[in-house]
Amino acid sequence: MSLPSDFQRPVDAFLTWLRIEKRYSPYTLQSYHRDLLAAVAWMRREEIPGWDRLNTRQVRDFAAACHRDGLSGRSIQRRLSALRSFYAWAMRDGQAATNPAVGARAPKGPRKLPNALSVDQLAGLLDNTSDDPLAIRDLAIMELFYSSGLRLAELAALNRDDPPRGDDLLTVVGKGGKTRLLPVGRKARRAIARWLRVRAGLAAKGEPALFVSRRGGRLSQRAIQQRLAVNAARLGLDAHLHPHQLRHSFATHILESSGDLRAVQELLGHADIGTTQIYTHVDFQHLARVYDQAHPRAKRERDKGR
Repeated sequence: MSLPSDFQRPVDAFLTWLRIEKRYSPYTLQSYHRDLLAAVAWMRREEIPGWDRLNTRQVRDFAAACHRDGLSGRSIQRRLSALRSFYAWAMRDGQAATNPAVGARAPKGPRKLPNALSVDQLAGLLDNTSDDPLAIRDLAIMELFYSSGLRLAELAALNRDDPPRGDDLLTVVGKGGKTRLLPVGRKARRAIARWLRVRAGLAAKGEPALFVSRRGGRLSQRAIQQRLAVNAARLGLDAHLHPHQLRHSFATHILESSGDLRAVQELLGHADIGTTQIYTHVDFQHLARVYDQAHPRAKRERDKGR
């Protein structure tokens, strides 16, 4: 999409700031870019001539238009968040006097619970003894996702020298360039060590990436998603397997065992514990299932209330 320079120059400068100063990932930068382009497309339809002419009422109109177009509340909130961040940067840079997106809110939509895999499903998924190098790589990827609760971008960015050697801790750089230490379980360490023994047969000379494709370069986020889908199909799992399901499974199973929400928050790298609290709902579902299966009167009492 080609934009007039008055729109394009500030967007380019903002994205450069996010990349250099905030160290955002390419995937996050693309999301910001898409959301700002959507706002610009609407502004041009409404004949709003520039960023400095947008007001709070118009931002609310933009959110309402997105809602009429069928966009979910979460997606609208993401677009508004991009606008708020853009104007906050523009104010610091002296390109805007106010932030018109501050007072705008997206309509609330139903909050979806994470779709965690059961322990039995994970056991089947991770039970792969194939000697094929790509299968060995895929197993290491899945073991690491489940062992440490990594985000997709964090795992894709890992380099060959990153896995732990002695202290069983992995250092990752997450959102906003924040660093955190994560434990790596015994089975994940074993799967990574096995992958490193065959990696040299695939990796291009000088390639630093931990996980590489059959062509020898760094495995992309999209390729990782595709490989997980292939492995899910191998097991006949009903739902499409996404990296976040393994991250959700990691968090849910840790919480079910420990009940320590703060620890889960730190492991996931959530800035706000409110983001982590969604896992308490998953934990309650687990308790409800145990109650129904174990208590002799549970199902009968529930049936009476219907």
